Amino acid sequence: MEALTQEVRRLVETGDEKTRKEVLDALSKLRASIESPDDTVQRITFYNMQLAGIRIGIDLKLFELLAQNEGPHTVDELSQKTGANPVFLARLLRYLASYYAVEEVSKDTFAASRISKTFAVSGFQAAVGHMWNNCGQIIQELPTWLRENNYPDIQDSMKTPFQKALNTDVPAFIYMQQHPEALAYFMEHMMANRAGMPTFLDVYPVEEKAATGLSPKRALFVDIGGGIGHQAVAFKQRYPQLEGRVIVQDLPQTLAHAIQSPGVETQAYDFFTPQVVKGAKFYYLRNIFHDWPDHKCREIIKNTLDAMAPDSALLIDEMVLPNSGVHWQQAQLDMLMMTTLGARERTEEQWYRLVEESGLTISKVYTYTASLRDSIIEVVPTSPAKA
Repeated sequence: MEALTQEVRRLVETGDEKTRKEVLDALSKLRASIESPDDTVQRITFYNMQLAGIRIGIDLKLFELLAQNEGPHTVDELSQKTGANPVFLARLLRYLASYYAVEEVSKDTFAASRISKTFAVSGFQAAVGHMWNNCGQIIQELPTWLRENNYPDIQDSMKTPFQKALNTDVPAFIYMQQHPEALAYFMEHMMANRAGMPTFLDVYPVEEKAATGLSPKRALFVDIGGGIGHQAVAFKQRYPQLEGRVIVQDLPQTLAHAIQSPGVETQAYDFFTPQVVKGAKFYYLRNIFHDWPDHKCREIIKNTLDAMAPDSALLIDEMVLPNSGVHWQQAQLDMLMMTTLGARERTEEQWYRLVEESGLTISKVYTYTASLRDSIIEVVPTSPAKA
């Protein structure tokens, strides 16, 4: 067994990120193939208890305490620092150690594990806050909601388990704006989730595509629904030499928190209305379409198409799921988008159909992450568009 473990570690240490993911997936598949029915039941039915344990550990600042000092800590020491009852804390720590969230050194003595160090980081704590506080009760409602509604393919953001679970009559985006703590968890989670990962700028040949047709007055890059401007700022910093305006578009309440960066403009805009910037070189939308069902996406595309010049490109930055063999990380996000927004993550086939039905053509797909298949879908007019 030790030799097998060492070989797995060697593969990971000598390989790239794709290899590491493949090893993890292979080990997960192996585990599922050799466990008994009781193993399977125990593993799957207690997943929510594992997340609860992490949530409690975060609330007690347990992971920060362990990570601050590489040495072991006794239960009594941790009890004094957290204020938690020592008998309860010993039970919690033993449970966390059982799935490697902490390391059990000896009786009633614990140290940080790799998982502890992960959840000592604020951004990853926010992921737990978002999934436990914001999404947990909505996911819990999903089976009942589907049964009561005859198992539809949910495509209405106003009629999802979200509304029933939270007893609200507004869509998720409006609800989040009305609940600052929920929004804070979500925003911090989104920022930490992609930290250090490749971006579209690592694969899309911007300079080659922008070799002609630029001018100081023409919009170069319009980030539609761009939030506070992370992508537009990164674009401008990567390509300061390219002529043209760089614009972040979003709703006024979002732009109130926008990053102030030289050469990046902000513009209030609702993407369900006609695009106000005409003839830009690149219209860019990141993780917008996965928030909406097809009929709403077609509205966004039409509003953009009507503004495009013959040499414009629409850059859709989203996951492109394979038509079969979807990775578990992609599949669970698809289920979450359906449950909360009546939306979806799309397969390659679904992307081509959506774009073609909207009067455009996918010229190429540039993929920049391995497991999630985050990609730039480069879309161009099928026929000459209005300038």
